[in-house]
Amino acid sequence: MDIDKELEDVFNDPLMDVSYKEAKLFDIPSDMKGVMKAKKETPDYVAQRRLCEDFAQFKPVFELMHSDLKNGRRQLKRVAKTASLVEGHCYLVDGQMVLLHSILEKKKGKNRMPDGRTRCIYENGTESDILLQTLRKSVVANGYAITETEDETHGNFFNPDDVGQDDKVTGYIYVLRSLSANPEISNIKNLYKIGFSTNRVEERVANAEHEPTYLMAPVEIVSTYRIVNMHSQKFEDLVHQVLQEVNFRFKVADDKGEMHEATEWYQVPLEIIDSIIQKIMNGTIVYFSYNKQQQCLEQRMDNRRSSLNLSGKKVLTLTIQRQYFEQIISGEKTDEYRELKQTTLNKYTYIDEADGKRYLKRYDALRLCVGYHSDRDCAVVQVVDTTYNGGIVTFHLGEVLEIIKKK
Repeated sequence: MDIDKELEDVFNDPLMDVSYKEAKLFDIPSDMKGVMKAKKETPDYVAQRRLCEDFAQFKPVFELMHSDLKNGRRQLKRVAKTASLVEGHCYLVDGQMVLLHSILEKKKGKNRMPDGRTRCIYENGTESDILLQTLRKSVVANGYAITETEDETHGNFFNPDDVGQDDKVTGYIYVLRSLSANPEISNIKNLYKIGFSTNRVEERVANAEHEPTYLMAPVEIVSTYRIVNMHSQKFEDLVHQVLQEVNFRFKVADDKGEMHEATEWYQVPLEIIDSIIQKIMNGTIVYFSYNKQQQCLEQRMDNRRSSLNLSGKKVLTLTIQRQYFEQIISGEKTDEYRELKQTTLNKYTYIDEADGKRYLKRYDALRLCVGYHSDRDCAVVQVVDTTYNGGIVTFHLGEVLEIIKKK
């Protein structure tokens, strides 16, 4: 048999004479090309969850995380698209907690972000070797990072400062529990009144059973805090901003039968109240909101619009008084001073894992904001150097990069 002749006869057959129009029938439609490309790019290996054989050693970690979230020692924090996840840290994804135990193979992904197979432990007793980038995308889209405690971040490096001779005690924050016999009040779990008084709290609540603001019933003083250099209205505004979703308002009749509205009552765990008040006093409360579903504080991201491209830059946001803000943007003031104490260690310093020593954080710019409201005036100012002396961190300022003023 002459194979070459047979092949020649086949190709010369009139049936093989296909027109251009007929040949197009064999083209792959554009939408199918996309499907085929996606299939081609699908990894051969997909991480699957499996039983974690040594889960007993990780169970206490999850129990501690939940406990710390409820008592305010830790908070939930949204993760930026450009942020990296950290080995040994816990995250919340779709309502479930996961421990990023380790990154098994470290490499750079297509977007130059760290990637590689991981060992992730889930609080339901399973584990997986999900890709780091896949986990990060899930956390960014539908989850949170769980913050470190202050002790983990910087240890008991400083003792809290006492009130100095130049400080002014402006009053007391008090937390009260109602002793009302009314079941509509007494059956509400974690119901507390948070208020401010310039007088001793015992004097302020002495007549509680005759005052509508205290629900016409005796109250128990749960805790009090001495407040320094803070206006009462500012404090009340901050509490309302953070806890507005769990604020209770009661219609109460006074001794004469006249109706009043009692406010400043909140349904929130006592440990969270303590954490909120501490953050009000150290000025960091503007970065947090209360997550009602998780019953813990959530660190919020600054969504203010800006035309300035700060990608790759380290920017520190600080609250500043109006007079100093104006002096800085005018060029009159070229240094910004901040006191270094236990509550601000993590903001201004870090511990180098290599030698265990503490160093100043180096920021490229400061975002300075006036007050605590969402429409506050802000400015981004270049930082040319940062120094420390006698308990004071000094930011030496350069060019004012951007000014955003409220309309």
